[in-house]
Amino acid sequence: MTFAVVGILSHFSKTMLLFFIPQILNFLYSCPQLFRLVPCPRHRLPRFDAKTGKLGMSYSRFKTSELNSIGALILQVCRIFHIADVRSGVGEDKQYTECNNLTLINFVLKVLGPTHERTLTIYLLTIQVLGSMAAFFIRYQLAKIFYDV
Repeated sequence: MTFAVVGILSHFSKTMLLFFIPQILNFLYSCPQLFRLVPCPRHRLPRFDAKTGKLGMSYSRFKTSELNSIGALILQVCRIFHIADVRSGVGEDKQYTECNNLTLINFVLKVLGPTHERTLTIYLLTIQVLGSMAAFFIRYQLAKIFYDV
């Protein structure tokens, strides 16, 4: 919040927006659940496995019949492009669908597999640093293409 206020009051709003690239990607990835196109559970944080001491993806389970056509299309696209782990025909009566919660944290866990909390934090901080480096590159290198600097 402090960054947003400083960016707006100092007239650096576009530059500050670039520093939030990972948060913007997280929002875009989460939109289907946030706007209830895909059912959203109360808690979307990764689940902790006490046996291994690792964090794994958390899932949302819902009846397939309760999913509207837009939600079904979104899940199909996510399944095709492997950006979400979607399992159909789950449960005793095979009427449920499971989908990992659509957050950046769960996406990193999908790509890297179950991991310890410390390691996951390092990965997420690395994503934030890479996003900031991309922001600096966009702001100071690509701006020369569009503006006389």
